[in-house]
Amino acid sequence: MSYQDDIKSVAAVVEANGDSWAAINPESIARMRAQNKFKTGLDIAQYTADIMNADMAAFDADKTKYTQSLGCWHGFVGQQKMISIKKHFGGKTDRRYLYLSGWMVAALRSDFGPLPDQSMHEKTSVAALVKELYTFLRQADARELGGLFRALDAATEAGDSAEVAKVQAAIDGHVTHVVPIVADIDAGFGNAEATYLMAKQMIEAGACCLQIENQVADEKQCGHQDGKVTVPHADFHSKIRALRHAFLELGIDNGLICARTDSEGAGLTKEIAVVSEPGDSGDIYNSYLDVEEIDVADMAEGDVVFNRGGKLVRPKRLPSGLYQFRQGTGHERCVFDCIGALNAGADLLWIETAVPTVSEIAGMMDDVRKVHPNAKLVYNNSPSFNWTLNFRQQAFDAMVEAGEDVSAYNRDELMQAKYDDSELSATADARIKTFQADTAREANVFHHLITLPTYHTTALSVDNLAKEYFGEQGMLGYVAGVQRKEIRQGIACVKHQNMSGSDMGDDHKEYFAGERALKAGGAKNTSNQFS
Repeated sequence: MSYQDDIKSVAAVVEANGDSWAAINPESIARMRAQNKFKTGLDIAQYTADIMNADMAAFDADKTKYTQSLGCWHGFVGQQKMISIKKHFGGKTDRRYLYLSGWMVAALRSDFGPLPDQSMHEKTSVAALVKELYTFLRQADARELGGLFRALDAATEAGDSAEVAKVQAAIDGHVTHVVPIVADIDAGFGNAEATYLMAKQMIEAGACCLQIENQVADEKQCGHQDGKVTVPHADFHSKIRALRHAFLELGIDNGLICARTDSEGAGLTKEIAVVSEPGDSGDIYNSYLDVEEIDVADMAEGDVVFNRGGKLVRPKRLPSGLYQFRQGTGHERCVFDCIGALNAGADLLWIETAVPTVSEIAGMMDDVRKVHPNAKLVYNNSPSFNWTLNFRQQAFDAMVEAGEDVSAYNRDELMQAKYDDSELSATADARIKTFQADTAREANVFHHLITLPTYHTTALSVDNLAKEYFGEQGMLGYVAGVQRKEIRQGIACVKHQNMSGSDMGDDHKEYFAGERALKAGGAKNTSNQFS
């Protein structure tokens, strides 16, 4: 329904309710409706699920159409990201999402204070952040439309019919800031029932894509740290099905599940899998265990043993009670995990790797795609990688393999600034620049994300401001380093009163009280200095 059609629709309702509603302006209601396109989180989940499914289909047809996101830990961060994307990319948000990182929730959003990425934060804090992100994105819509409504009023008052038509077209064609969120549910925060309950909260808040990992919930570690403990496939698949049940119960039939495997770097398990028959997933899981063949007479008190192919074997058990996998099986286990997750109903895969190399990612996905040709990957372009050092070393190794002279470089010291202007550095930076396009093409990476970028940008910008403001620059440190750049780059929040909703509040006051409204946006409002 167009803006003008909505005005007519509301006018009919107001007229039908007689004189007591006479003071209600139908155009005001039409404006408020336009500024509140999404009434519930489930509206958002369905809208964004449709977008993400369409993007996946487009990627299948054209590997250059991969998607991207940046991790957010606060609604304002997500809002500013999408405002910036619309500003810099022609008013569009196509193929740009948000990522909700469990790491950042733990480190920045827990009532316990900063926590490691070990699922110790409150379960409800993840769903709360999904809701918060969409609250801020919906406010970005309302703020942007509010500006268009004021422009429409000005054009109408000036009698400029061409401008009126232009602004009305912009209102009717408004592009929302609401985009898909890939939301981290860790290892489900408990058993399959706990996973289901938490998934429902997240979907009801608006999440259309849930990312779950195959670690033990109470032993969960960050994917880029040691000590990761995986679970047998049957356990993981029950949680995948729990997510699907949650989506289907809530009517989001095309909701998306991203199954993450940490097996490439995980060398431990807590359980010996149940085996129903030779060759099933439990049997294969156990086949990766590091075991030794023993005789019954050699069993010690409390030993755990099992039958493997008619032989009695004892898995190697650590003092922690955990069992270890055989060295060198990470790639094979990871591929098996991915195939099993897709068989269990996952839509996307996530593989954690030790370093970001196109060949390693493509190698694993090539093996997965022998069984599932259309398997698509979500890849974490993580700040846990030293991208500069890794890619300079890759460039160095390529030069060595090509027989080129590398005497000017020390491979172990390539992070040093003295190499910044070198040919090797230029080659490495070129590879970093095309890394996402290369892995989309070579490894079927549909979605590229950076988990913690806004954590690091906040730290960097605050460090620079503190150094200048508390140092010799004083107030100039803020003015030159922040505000002047905001103004010249057209950063919307330079008008922070407007960003917080002050102008929208004025609009509502006028809707509710007419000429008696006491508004904040008058001549004495200092934000007018930024007009």
